[in-house]
Amino acid sequence: MNKVFPSAAAALKGIVKDGQLIAVGGFGLCGIPEALIAALRDSGVKNLTLISNNAGVDGFGLGLLLESRQVKRMISSYVGENKEFERQYLAGELELEFTPQGTLAEKLRAGGAGIPAFFTKTGVGTLVAEGKETREFDGEVYLMERALLPEVSLVKAWKADRSGNLIFRRTARNFNPAVAMAGKITVAEVEEIVDTGAFDPDAVHLPGIYVSRIVLNASPEKRIEKRTVTVAVAAAL
Repeated sequence: MNKVFPSAAAALKGIVKDGQLIAVGGFGLCGIPEALIAALRDSGVKNLTLISNNAGVDGFGLGLLLESRQVKRMISSYVGENKEFERQYLAGELELEFTPQGTLAEKLRAGGAGIPAFFTKTGVGTLVAEGKETREFDGEVYLMERALLPEVSLVKAWKADRSGNLIFRRTARNFNPAVAMAGKITVAEVEEIVDTGAFDPDAVHLPGIYVSRIVLNASPEKRIEKRTVTVAVAAAL
């Protein structure tokens, strides 16, 4: 099965609409689906609830969708480094479900695994627990968290074959596998596409059964994924 689409816009056509719950992979600016985010902005859909570890930065990543006022609610664990996010939130223009990072990862993993809810000690006795069920196990209080089931997931991988099997690159893997598994429809942006069967099965990080569509972005900007070389002290003397 060939899941490759000719462009990011084509890959999103017919599956994104107003008011959706959409999950986006990445950690900070590392491993974000840059082309798909831009295509989502250009699609004009609005009133979105976005699930993402963070909200991008001004002018890049999910910051593009905040600037175009297409987001009504964020489900995130970190919201710094974005002045437009801060402005909208403090002005009451943007809703926020602040979620501890480990809890967010598990909510996505649970969604992909078909687990409707789970209990965790994280957040007990804090604002995170407001309105949520608690239960005692072995003398300890736990908080019930519901799984996340996004209607569409947008992820970034390093390589894909035409059947959607994905390979991620180092720390750019981050939230991407969990986001991909949780989505009802998952679109993957990749830097290289090979023929089905070209991968060693043991090298595949995420099976193609979780991926509905693929788009090639061979030259992403990658603002944060840069090699840094430290000069050895002996060589500097």
